[in-house]
Formats: sequence, C-alpha cells, structure tokens
Amino acid sequence: MTYKNNELELHQLGLGCGGMIHEDQRKEYIATIHEALDSGIHHLNTGDFYGSGKNEMIIGEALKGQKRESAFISVKFGILAAPNGSMYGLDVRPATIKNYITYSLKRLNVDYIDLYQPARIDLGIPVEETIGAIADLVKAGYVRHIGLSQVDSETVKRAHAVHPISFIEMEYSLFNRSIEKEIVPTARELGIGIVAFGALAHGLLSGTWSKNQTSAYASRIPLFADKNIDNNLGLVEELRKIANEKQITVPQLALGWLSAQGNDFITLIGASRRATLHDSLKSVDVKLSAEDLKRIEQAIPESRIAGSSFPEVVYRNGVRSLQ
Repeated sequence: MTYKNNELELHQLGLGCGGMIHEDQRKEYIATIHEALDSGIHHLNTGDFYGSGKNEMIIGEALKGQKRESAFISVKFGILAAPNGSMYGLDVRPATIKNYITYSLKRLNVDYIDLYQPARIDLGIPVEETIGAIADLVKAGYVRHIGLSQVDSETVKRAHAVHPISFIEMEYSLFNRSIEKEIVPTARELGIGIVAFGALAHGLLSGTWSKNQTSAYASRIPLFADKNIDNNLGLVEELRKIANEKQITVPQLALGWLSAQGNDFITLIGASRRATLHDSLKSVDVKLSAEDLKRIEQAIPESRIAGSSFPEVVYRNGVRSLQ
C-alpha cells in the first residue's frame, strides 16, 4: 500500500530517526537511512531537538550525494532542551520560528524542508500566529508542507483555515486508539494525512518486552506501571497467538494492522539499525482480512487496556508539556 494524499505519493512506512544520536553508531545510522531510501521509504522524520541537532546532522550526512528529492524530510521544532538533554519547555513564538529553521537547514545541508511542524502547540499563543509564521516560510521557499503534532481536532481546523495542513503526527497503536474518535474523522474531512508514531507502544508490542525490563522513559508511562504491566503483557500474548498463526512476529502484525487503517496513513518505524528496518519492512507483505482486523482488535480491546500510553500532560503558564 502507498500513501496517497495532497498530491503526494509516499511509502506507507516512514523512518523515525529520533534514536539516531549516538556518535559511535553513526555509520550504522547512515547505512540504515540509505537502505530505507533504496527500499522506497522517503519520509525521514526528525526534530531539531533530537540529540540537540545531532540527528539532523546525521541525516544531512546521509543525504550527501543523494538527489534532494529522494528524501521527504519532516522536522519538528519548538522543544527547549538543556545541555544535559532534558526537555524543559516549549517556544513556538512566530519570532523564533525563522531562527529554528535557519539552523535546521544548515545542519541538514538542504535548501528547503518538506514538512515543518511545531512539536506541540503553546496554548498561550493563537495557533493562527504559529501557522502564519510557517506559511511565510512556505512563501519564501524554505518549507513545502505544514504539519501539526499532538493536537486536538479544533486546533487542526483553526490551523487548516490559515494554511492547508498536509499531515497530523499523532501517537497511534493497538494500545492507544484515541485518535479514532475525533482526529481521524477531522483529518479525512479536511483531506489531511496522518503520520502515526508509537506503533509498537513504546516497546510493549516489540514481542520481547518482559516485566523486568525497565527504562527511564518507560517508567513514566502508565502502561508499564507495576499495577498495569501484567495485564498489558497478557494482552500482548493474545496478539502473539494471531501472529504465530500467520508465521510473523508481534511487531510485524502490529505494523500490518496500522497500515491496514487506510492509505491516508504513514506509519513511522523507529529503526536505527538495518536489521530492525528489514524486519519492519516485512510488515508491508502482511495481508489482513476484515475478520483478521476484528480478531486483532478483540485481542487488545480498549476496555481491557490498563493505563495510558503517554506520559501525563501538564500545563504551566498556558504551555502544554510532559510531566
């Protein structure tokens, strides 16, 4: 299946590059990006705050010698990061957006960015002002398409009224189907594509996650809380039964389910290594019938999911941020 919308035609999978920030793995990252491009995956998803710009520089290096149109580069901006890598705030004021893109263009070594979007929306700034500033960059030729990330349907409508929005980037997986209620209908009404991240529920759908497996990030996600993890791992085992029947892995089934949601979806795969990329690409060949999709969703019914799949959102001085 190929993504087709807004006069764009892209692979149904996109490469989430956020984990490519470690200098000692630079060669493997670049090889992975090259293999993704050779496989037809052109959507490279990054943020100017990933590795404090290091991720953009790695992508820029990988694209040296490549035709510019071989990559569809998506950049998020606005998150404020401290020297130790912690994220402490948000700044999407119109006056700062030109500054962000100046350095992104330099690090990526490109003349324009295909998709530019605020990583979050500041509730203290009208979204019309933020999108208007990006629209000025479109007119100047530095941006081709405007996107949004982690927003509600009303914000999407207001933003789209200022300038056509091409994509909405949202978390979507079998453990978080909340966008089906309002975001998906709104996107389809307006002709906006959806970029889905978190398809493997932060590793819960990796097929190898165990109760004793911990990480600083996972510890902040209610899905992995001690009171919830046994229940949720039990749901994964129900999904594994279906995967085993089809002789595929749990993540391949999870990715196949997401791709089956429609050709207006692009699913991000967080593959930093070629081996992971190869495994994820096999999901393209997964064929799911209407009965298969019903069984998959019954294996992980929303009513039985324990805990949310995203850290708690808090508001400070009108700014939406993570706890």
